[in-house]
Amino acid sequence: MAEKLSFFQKLKNGLKKTRLNVVFGMESLFMGVSSIDEDFYEELEETLIMGDVGVQTTEKLIEDLRAEVDAKHLIHPRDCRSIILDLLKEQMTIPDGAYDFEKVPSILFVTGVNGVGKTTSIGKLAYKYRRQGRSVLVAACDTFRAAASDQLAIWCERAGVPMVSSEAGRDPSSVLFNALTAARARGADMLICDTAGRLHNKRNLMEELAKMNRVIEREGQGFLRENLLVLDATTGQNAVQQAKEFVRTSDLTGIILTKMDGTAKGGMAISVENELGIPVKFIGVGEGIDDLEKFSAKDFIDALFEENA
Repeated sequence: MAEKLSFFQKLKNGLKKTRLNVVFGMESLFMGVSSIDEDFYEELEETLIMGDVGVQTTEKLIEDLRAEVDAKHLIHPRDCRSIILDLLKEQMTIPDGAYDFEKVPSILFVTGVNGVGKTTSIGKLAYKYRRQGRSVLVAACDTFRAAASDQLAIWCERAGVPMVSSEAGRDPSSVLFNALTAARARGADMLICDTAGRLHNKRNLMEELAKMNRVIEREGQGFLRENLLVLDATTGQNAVQQAKEFVRTSDLTGIILTKMDGTAKGGMAISVENELGIPVKFIGVGEGIDDLEKFSAKDFIDALFEENA
């Protein structure tokens, strides 16, 4: 029987393509260039941008690196390696209180366009928190897609949690209202809400999400609100642009990054918080129901650069 891999090892394996795409070029610079000069900074900047770290984030990293180099009077590019790793971790720091929703009755409002792994992420979250002793209820509020409720039901069955749903085409806000009522009646202390990833057009989707937000504001007293956006890591900087659309409608509190198992664009995880001001809170590295974990900047950077392997 094959030995079960640790989450860190899965993350390390999942970042292999990103490592080849980004880190190999960086390591070549650190070890193969003789001096820290403008050419060095330009090549480092190009490597980071090509690795989907993002222009804004890259410029900040280079600026901070220059300051450290000047302050410490560094000469050799190899001395920049540890500084870059520390700066990358700082870019991705999770703020204090980021997981306060785990300690009190809470509503996890999960958004994201179709195809990013939203349904599977909800199933994995439900499983994770049921295993931790939470009383979890799932609301199937994506009534636009006929198959959405069926797919979510399969994941809820796997996770061992109940689900509130309705027939396709029903007003999602009414399903949410019923789910909130059921959560109170059953004494559930965590309600995870699925949402539509697509309606007739983007404007309709955002208006529907805004309507559901109002239901929670009105009926969700006593529950701590957590707004999570699911992003597909394989889409790189397109995912960051996608997130900016949702920021306009929802007060996002966290990001779930999916499909980190094999993407060459894992560098986008570094730029998400810097670009959006929203921390990555969970990361998915596989299809298994237990392949979703809390995000750790240290683990991510260590796995990317094969530190502590």
